Amino acid sequence: MTIHPIVVYGEPVLHRAADRVTEFDDELRTLVADMFDTLAASNGVGLAAPQIGVGKQIFVYDAEDDVAQVRRRGVFINPVLVGSKVSDGRPDPDAESEGCLSVPTLDFPLKRSEKVTINGKDENGETISLVVEGWFARIMQHEYDHLQGTLYVDRLQDKWKRRWKREQKAEGYNVPGVSWLPGTDPDPFGHGEDDEED
Repeated sequence: MTIHPIVVYGEPVLHRAADRVTEFDDELRTLVADMFDTLAASNGVGLAAPQIGVGKQIFVYDAEDDVAQVRRRGVFINPVLVGSKVSDGRPDPDAESEGCLSVPTLDFPLKRSEKVTINGKDENGETISLVVEGWFARIMQHEYDHLQGTLYVDRLQDKWKRRWKREQKAEGYNVPGVSWLPGTDPDPFGHGEDDEED
């Protein structure tokens, strides 16, 4: 079991599109296993490879799907995501807030598609697909964005974007080289309570 440090906003790998995976081999399967271990140690619900400094199109997830009333755990490699139209208006700070393991301690409201279809491969190269709604659809969009070099704070509406810029400056989330190690460093989100981040 290898738990990797999670890199923080400002690390270049987070801000560029990830490369497609071409080899479905033991090295890939080890990386995916490490990502699951890192995700579990972080108390998060999703983790993309760029968040551990690896610029490949891979993300893992482990979370409750409240709409389907099941727990889902899996991996998407080279995913393609199609979402429903994002509704107009301002996001609800109580119902539509997100956090991110690569933007420690912060969360902001963001509108997302209510329903998504996502297709890709698993670690063995087998084709997989999901159609999900609600909060779980939000997780899929959040992780898929990581593979495009986009973090959720890059999508904020003006009011929240201004707040993010202030917090970004205050926290120093604009330089490379910052990371935290799940299970070793203090949990930046105070997990053990009810919050989960991706």
